Amino acid sequence: MNEGIVSENQNKLLVIWSSGDREVALSMVFMYVLNARKNDWWDEIMLLIWGPSAEILGMDPDLRAPIRELINQGVQVTACRACADLFDVSDRLARMGVQVDHMGEPLTGMIKEGWKVLTF
Repeated sequence: MNEGIVSENQNKLLVIWSSGDREVALSMVFMYVLNARKNDWWDEIMLLIWGPSAEILGMDPDLRAPIRELINQGVQVTACRACADLFDVSDRLARMGVQVDHMGEPLTGMIKEGWKVLTF
């Protein structure tokens, strides 16, 4: 393992939000990510919308403002295109400012590079 790669990325966080439970989003995911960004707990934060979370974000208007705030605070918010397409919400997510991309290879790369991963 290349120690240089790991040490360079030890302060990068990938939050994988896969839960379709809106309360998990509102009371855990969004709250932690926003506070982590505002308090500079991590140099870089990416929120990955994966699976059922894509559907709930695309359908629940109460979740849109918190996502916009995260984006405005500098959090990279990305959705898995395969998941978003499955739930037919890719266009809705993109209109919210969410980057919608295929994520299998990028996710694998981030893990191999030593990003810390937190899953909800």
